[in-house]
Amino acid sequence: MISTLLILPVVGILLLLILPKLETNNLNIQSIKFISIVSASSSFFYSIYFWTKYDMTHLGFQFYEKLTWFSQYLHFVILAVDGISLIFIILTTFIIFLVILSIGYNTKLQQHPFYKIYFICLLAIEFFLLMAFSVLDIFIFYIFFESILIPMFFIIGIWGSGYRKIKANYYFFLYTLIGSLFMLFAIALVIMETGGTNYFRISAWNFPEIKERILWLCIFLSFSVKIPMFPFHIWLPEAHVEAPTEGSVILAALLLKLGGYGFIRYSLVMFPCASFYFSPLVFTLALLGITYSSLTALRQVDMKRIIAYASIAHMNFAVLGIFSATIEGLAGSIFLMFAHGLVSSALFYLVGILYRNYGSRLIYYYGGLVQVMPIFAIFFLFFSFANAGLPGTGNFVGEALIFLGLGEVSFFIVLFSCVGFILSVIYSIWLFNRVCFGNLRTQYIQFYEDISLIDFIILFTLAFLTLLIGIYPGILLSIINDFCTHLRYFNDYFNYY
Repeated sequence: MISTLLILPVVGILLLLILPKLETNNLNIQSIKFISIVSASSSFFYSIYFWTKYDMTHLGFQFYEKLTWFSQYLHFVILAVDGISLIFIILTTFIIFLVILSIGYNTKLQQHPFYKIYFICLLAIEFFLLMAFSVLDIFIFYIFFESILIPMFFIIGIWGSGYRKIKANYYFFLYTLIGSLFMLFAIALVIMETGGTNYFRISAWNFPEIKERILWLCIFLSFSVKIPMFPFHIWLPEAHVEAPTEGSVILAALLLKLGGYGFIRYSLVMFPCASFYFSPLVFTLALLGITYSSLTALRQVDMKRIIAYASIAHMNFAVLGIFSATIEGLAGSIFLMFAHGLVSSALFYLVGILYRNYGSRLIYYYGGLVQVMPIFAIFFLFFSFANAGLPGTGNFVGEALIFLGLGEVSFFIVLFSCVGFILSVIYSIWLFNRVCFGNLRTQYIQFYEDISLIDFIILFTLAFLTLLIGIYPGILLSIINDFCTHLRYFNDYFNYY
């Protein structure tokens, strides 16, 4: 089943490559759209089928597959899925499907000479992410973890919207690449120590204390850049501002989650003693990241930067839950990452609608949009409240569980993290108030147009899912709790507290 899921985006890429070079004829454009949408929708619906076949009563990994990698060296790659993998696989296929659907109906992009390449890059990102979330080999994970940089580099560099997109592109590429070199160094040390890179082999290995701490630090640096954590966060606002709307959605909803997934899958499981030893460092950096990014969001004038710094704050809050060593905190962090993927996607998509229609993301040029774009304003209000953790939304459930978990660790951590929670309410409401209330800026924009039908469908779907998991969180927690319980019983890290 995993192989079938991985093959679907590859088939779409191959069919797109077979098509002739993009011309102005409508038939070729429609063929590109049809192949891309069918490939992305097939992956999404198959991942839902995957969910229905997942056995909730079985702890641990399911759907094992063994693939031969470099057969002359008899190296086997194991593919398998557990609760956290399934959550992120569904999120990946869903977000990529929505992104490709929105591009397919964007008439301004259809005459771009690299229109077909855009879809190929998106399907390649989907394949790399699915492989990273399902492989149980740290070296193969590293390969696909890094491979995502290539299509994202092209998406930002070719379809970026600002004059600083080249600088932002290199920020994104160099920060994440240099951070990942530490992980490559750690993999080399692991191979010398254990003689392999298999996930189960490394997890069961008893590393010397000093070596385990060195390995943990190297892997921590790699994943902390991807999340990102303070002070490795500089690349994210730059990349978000200059990336196209679809690039920003993928960055916030999917790529940042690789860092959290890596912390859970590799840092906690493989190096439990070091995770406990360095937990004060992690808490300190995460709290600094929450406070700094929240305060910085309040002084921004670009709407994308505000949402980008909000993403940093939410992901650092998820890190607190991951290292809280409680089932509630860990479950809350996974839940929050999924909910954040929906809410941040919608917010970036809303800002992208304004930029697509009016050519600016600066708050100064907008005001009073509730009078002329009421449907847009309703969605903006809903997702602003969801971003602030309003009860009834997915973010609230994740944050509440994290607070419960942190309460068992330290009162002061809860107290300082509440500062970031309060600030998130302030900058979310402040952004909505500036954009949607007040007087219309008719001196800058004379003609206003509300969202299109395809925009409504995408935003309504994201809003419905945000409400669904907020009102009925058990739909996700039933999977997440099984994973957390399994990790709790088989991981020494939880026992140190």
